Amino acid sequence: MIVFPAIDLIAGKVVRLERGDRQRMKVYSENPVAVAEDFAAQGVSWIHVVDLSAAFGEDEDARAANSAAIRNICRVSGLSVDVGGGVRSLKRIDELAGYGARRIALGTVLVTEPGFAEVAAHGFGQLLVADVAARDGQVKVNGWRDGVGRSVNSVVGELAELGFKHLVFTDINRDGMQTGIDVDAYRRVAQVAGFPVVASGGITGLEDIRALAAAGDDVIEGCITGRALYEGNFTLKDALSAAKSNREEQRHADQARHPLSGR
Repeated sequence: MIVFPAIDLIAGKVVRLERGDRQRMKVYSENPVAVAEDFAAQGVSWIHVVDLSAAFGEDEDARAANSAAIRNICRVSGLSVDVGGGVRSLKRIDELAGYGARRIALGTVLVTEPGFAEVAAHGFGQLLVADVAARDGQVKVNGWRDGVGRSVNSVVGELAELGFKHLVFTDINRDGMQTGIDVDAYRRVAQVAGFPVVASGGITGLEDIRALAAAGDDVIEGCITGRALYEGNFTLKDALSAAKSNREEQRHADQARHPLSGR
């Protein structure tokens, strides 16, 4: 299971929001590149970067500061960058790909412009990630502020049919709240999608990471952790170990049940 430490950006600063609320923001660093370099030094291979200024439609200066930060983060040696937030045009996809982003997440536009979603999926394939956020089973867009009158199952099923093979699912009620995760919710989303998903929202301790890893590689591709990591609930080293240990335990258990399978 991939552990994606999160770097959420507003005006070039590393922040975390509670339940996506712009008014409930905490600034953790004014040097996002240094944060990314520290994550790389601790052994991660992927990071999750979100351009919140673009998602919220903030002013040009704020968005330019975020773009500069993303460009420089993509230059950090040894890191693969998954970036999203306010990506609503083919031009922006091209721009982020030019920075060196390895995955680019589309959110709002997937629901508001299904024609664009189809064109993007066909043109960029595995580079793209569907970013779906929901509160109480209903999908939210535009920085999680607006409803669209559609369920998670409806949206995820449609995106799978369009050919998306990577999906981040965020439980808004849990995001930034350190309330723990709902593994069954991700299991349901993965079943609808037909491929494993990246879990986002609510991770509070290593037990959550272990629970996600234990769900299996067919359910969980990875998990995104933000506030719990920044607040020191656990170290990144311990998070990586938790994600790996459960995989090893599952492998040993499978071999015990099927002793000839590994020969």
